[in-house]
Amino acid sequence: MTADASNGVLAEASGLSASYGGPVVLEDVAFQVEPGMRIGVLGPNGGGKSTLFRVLLGELPLSRGEVAVKARCGVVPQTERSRLDYPVSALDVALMGTLSRLPWWKRPGRDERRRALEALEVVGLGELANDQFGELSGGQRQRVLVARALVQDARLLLLDEPFSGLDKQSAARLSSLLRDLATEGRGILISTHDIEQARRWDLVLCLNRRQIAFGKPAETLTRAVIEATYGGEIVVVEGGDSGSVTAVLPPHHHEES
Repeated sequence: MTADASNGVLAEASGLSASYGGPVVLEDVAFQVEPGMRIGVLGPNGGGKSTLFRVLLGELPLSRGEVAVKARCGVVPQTERSRLDYPVSALDVALMGTLSRLPWWKRPGRDERRRALEALEVVGLGELANDQFGELSGGQRQRVLVARALVQDARLLLLDEPFSGLDKQSAARLSSLLRDLATEGRGILISTHDIEQARRWDLVLCLNRRQIAFGKPAETLTRAVIEATYGGEIVVVEGGDSGSVTAVLPPHHHEES
């Protein structure tokens, strides 16, 4: 499933369908990720966002269709799901990104430590390398997890609800970091529930157990697409003469304060 990204595409799918051994839970997905793209993967809980990431990581086989991942993937989980009571530093967490590339019997050495420190510098946390991971702010922990993915030399980053629980300042810093990483030629998939957040990315992939739409947010996030993506969970407000659409989700869906 992994191949050389010689044609400039980091990942692509056509007719992608997947299941967990029973009924299909995600079907008919088609998209491409090119270098420099930030793609919001938008949908409700159970809509297929995590399933798509598992397929791209090779953890879940296809039921139908085709998928080609042509670059090394790095997954960035939600910081809220991280163990905060475990006594590890920010540097220790970043170093974990080297483990997949080392023989099982070899411990990270000087070169791996240097790469982890460089990654922490990239995400703006070099001076906090020795601080306890669990004592960092939510935004700082999220950036440490991004550094861990960078240590893997990942050109395709998969971020699972990265803005969940972040305040506006932390969210702005993370957005700026993702913009910089995309400018360097990485492709970024950002799983989210937040419609307004998805409008800020280059493209949006809307899922609700199947692909609803894929394209530029301004053209894609129409009332019909939003309603098909979220169904009865939203209240849609028309934007008057401008023709814009605002979708208001119940409070438990909002990710940024």
